[in-house]
Amino acid sequence: MKTFARLLDGLVFTPQRNAKVRLLHDYVRTAPDPDRGYGLAALAGTLSFAHAKPSLIRALAGERVDPTLFALSYDFVGDLAETTALIWPGSGETSAPPALAEVVTGLSRAKKDEVGAIITTWLDGLDASGRYALLKLITGGIRAGVSTRLVKVALADYGAVPVSEVEEVWPGLAPPYEPLFAWLEGRTGRPEIEHTLPFRPLMLATPLDESGLADLDPGDFLAEWKWDGIRVQLAARDGQTRIFSRGGDDVTAAFPDVAEHLNVDAVLDGEMLVVRDGAVAPFNDLQQRLGRKTVSAAKRNGFPCHVRLYDILVADGEDLRSRPLIERRSRLEAWIGRYRPGRMDLSPLVPFAGWDEIARTRAATRAAGIEGLMLKRKDSAYVAGRPKGPWFKLKRDPLTLDCVLMYAQRGHGKRSSFYSDFTFGCWRSSGPDSADLVPVGKAYFGFTDQELVELDRWVRTHTMERFGPVRAVSPGLVLEIAFDSVHRSTRHKSGVAMRFPRIHRIRWDKPAAEADQLQTLNDLIAE
Repeated sequence: MKTFARLLDGLVFTPQRNAKVRLLHDYVRTAPDPDRGYGLAALAGTLSFAHAKPSLIRALAGERVDPTLFALSYDFVGDLAETTALIWPGSGETSAPPALAEVVTGLSRAKKDEVGAIITTWLDGLDASGRYALLKLITGGIRAGVSTRLVKVALADYGAVPVSEVEEVWPGLAPPYEPLFAWLEGRTGRPEIEHTLPFRPLMLATPLDESGLADLDPGDFLAEWKWDGIRVQLAARDGQTRIFSRGGDDVTAAFPDVAEHLNVDAVLDGEMLVVRDGAVAPFNDLQQRLGRKTVSAAKRNGFPCHVRLYDILVADGEDLRSRPLIERRSRLEAWIGRYRPGRMDLSPLVPFAGWDEIARTRAATRAAGIEGLMLKRKDSAYVAGRPKGPWFKLKRDPLTLDCVLMYAQRGHGKRSSFYSDFTFGCWRSSGPDSADLVPVGKAYFGFTDQELVELDRWVRTHTMERFGPVRAVSPGLVLEIAFDSVHRSTRHKSGVAMRFPRIHRIRWDKPAAEADQLQTLNDLIAE
């Protein structure tokens, strides 16, 4: 547990990506099995405990600490695990700290009425750093600037193998990943995962603006639509069927209506969409299907899913990834014509004669409800990751709106001392001579470190009310928000939801009364 606690502390206070990779590399090298595997699983978000929830931690703290003191401390710190770790009245390391594997197996096997006592015993015996690591492990949501991808990069660096190979075997293994470490350390061969229908890491595109087109020869490229859904990989073999997200997570359970049509051996790359009567529905409709372990008949019928296919990676047992795109495209067209799979179709090519025509087509994508364009070299092999040069994406320009800051909450990790998560709203007319603010979105990026300091200072000096870790501020600061689209939403008081909102500019110069109206946002909804 101590080794994992040191790793977590180091990651939280290390902003540089390469430095984080080195910390992860050192952790894998020094931590024993099975602890190191469970530690990486915690960072990757693949551990969960049925009976250990944040509400239990809050209740345990309430038994040891005055509720008012805990509420004030939580308001100041803004993180449940950190608050509990700091305020817990234990003397610190009164016994040997538990091994990470002991924590994982103990919580996995314990009955619901036993978990509280087990956690209390561990908290009493750990110091503040150990308590923080334990509580983050239990509650999840470790915000240390480490993605699952970065964990895989560190493992590839440790084993001196391509990261694409780690990405392929990762989904076929389970914590604590001992066969993975044995392979990376040269003690055994690469883990055999073919029986699990493995994930093939996706090929990604590099962002490009129109100014970069001048350096490219249009004759070398094919153009496709960039659909506004989620990228998926469909895999089927010997009666097995799996649907993967772009990160390699198995999401088959969320899309049974698509999976039931995967009855031919192949691995396909495409975009998951909700399609009704041949028309692609807004992304908000697709969100009704995401993250679900089971899907009701009402959801299946109300939000029918469909995959627009971009590429074919494996067909009839033959790996096609090394073949040029133009050949894979021909094979995909033939495959679709031969099998005519349900709930799937071919994403059409976009004809063009030159870059001027591409620019005009891109400018019209928003009106067509499409996210943008993809440019792919005709001779490109399917290479895992984001190689620079073969594929480019030209997204439509974002929408912008002037909104008023309403609420702020402390961040996590290195931002835990700053108010960095901002909720903003627009004016809604409540009568001929009055208007009120209603929240329309939340953003926590798009500003510089210096701007974060200034925003934090503004929040502290303009706070009107406190709600736990949240501050309500006076309506005086305008934020120019950039976002990709807006959809109707019954979950929000405003009735709308922005997609990918981020702070584009802080309008220190603009009076709050001149911020945009809710009706302006409603007018941007694509029906």
